[in-house]
Amino acid sequence: MAALRAAKQALRKEIKRRVAALSDEEKLRQSLIVSHKLFQHPKYVSSKRIALFLSMSDEVRTEEIIKDAFKLGKSCFIPRYERSNSHMDMLKLGGLQDMETLPLTSWNIRQPADDDESREEALAAGGLDLILMPGLGFDKSGNRLGRGRGYYDTYLERCVKSPKGKPYTIALAFKEQLCQEIPVDDNDVLIDEILYEGDE
Repeated sequence: MAALRAAKQALRKEIKRRVAALSDEEKLRQSLIVSHKLFQHPKYVSSKRIALFLSMSDEVRTEEIIKDAFKLGKSCFIPRYERSNSHMDMLKLGGLQDMETLPLTSWNIRQPADDDESREEALAAGGLDLILMPGLGFDKSGNRLGRGRGYYDTYLERCVKSPKGKPYTIALAFKEQLCQEIPVDDNDVLIDEILYEGDE
């Protein structure tokens, strides 16, 4: 386990270095290519209930995806992370304006406030059709390297146990986040597909 943790840490450092070297223009350029690939994806087109993330500076930008999803009348859910443990809920977003008024966390991510009980949690109602996954690194076998807190792995386990079952998962990545091989253990959940600029 210690060796695996060390390998993951080293890889996180390396990927962060590669992504940090990208200009904002390059990140935006790749983000738009990835977004357009998603818009044509049959799983995205057919999904009614989507969980997506509000991007941080080292992640594929999701603004255009959120706009498109609302325009198509899809229900959008975003994460609310609990800092003290690896618990995360996916809470319903009312629209673009709702998103802009969400409070900022210390991680500089907008998310519903802890005492905001009015929002629907995705699994408490109709489940999810699709989860768009963030991550630091990915390999072509569908392995994902997260930030080490296990939020998404834990949430996907909850999805598996829910009536609707596990949603389809698509990771959005800069090509600089692709690795030959991600070191994983039994708790790491495989992703169905990874979208990035390049030959599929």
